[in-house]
Amino acid sequence: MIHKTAIVDSKAKISSNVKIGAYSIIGPNVEINDNSDIQSHVSILGNTKIGINNKIYPFSSIGNDPQDLKFAGEETKLEIGDNNKIREYVTINPGTKGGGGLTKIGNNCLFMVSSHIAHDCMVGNDVILANNVPLGGHAEIEDNVIIGGNSAVQQFTRVGRSAMIGGMCGVVRDIIPYGIAHGNRSILQGLNLIGLRRKNIPNKEIMTLSNAYKEIFRNENLTDNLNNLNEDFKKSDLVLEVVNFLEKDKKRPICTPFSK
Repeated sequence: MIHKTAIVDSKAKISSNVKIGAYSIIGPNVEINDNSDIQSHVSILGNTKIGINNKIYPFSSIGNDPQDLKFAGEETKLEIGDNNKIREYVTINPGTKGGGGLTKIGNNCLFMVSSHIAHDCMVGNDVILANNVPLGGHAEIEDNVIIGGNSAVQQFTRVGRSAMIGGMCGVVRDIIPYGIAHGNRSILQGLNLIGLRRKNIPNKEIMTLSNAYKEIFRNENLTDNLNNLNEDFKKSDLVLEVVNFLEKDKKRPICTPFSK
């Protein structure tokens, strides 16, 4: 059902059972799929594709131009998966030519009031951004990440799977998978043990990861610590995921317990 005051471009691809509320605006290159609910006063523009069962709340701005001075109106894209909740005043921008041309969001995410996803971000599945959380351009947020209210993620930063970031934290370094970070500028505080248990990870695997964590971050020399890590630890998929994350090419330093 499309409200009579909504402005929907005739070229937009809207599935027959999508709801569009009063005074919402849908641009010509927008595609919205089954059972999505676009409430009142929502703006969806650009080359934006939205999956099924999404709910977008009033005053959100989806797909408008990136906040990047280098953006010159080039054709770029925004893709949003399925079953996401996008709350009031959320802003999500498409990609830029210099960043690959695509901003992509997975499934089952919750973006709370006034959160922001900038150009060329890659956001996985089951991600929660609390109120007023901005992601800078090119940030990579993996599955099951939770970021607390009023925290800010600097551009090009990576946050690994199932990491948890406390509120009011400036995230200026890459956060390892399963890590917990908080502080005025992100400091690694340990592992997200509660998150691991909620995912029904066996205690034996959690203990292996915990012991490997102590060896990896025994001091500030991560390179030597990784080189000297007992090979038995790398038989664990959890440990191997952390090691691969640390060894991957990166634009930001790694958040450690020694970060200042």
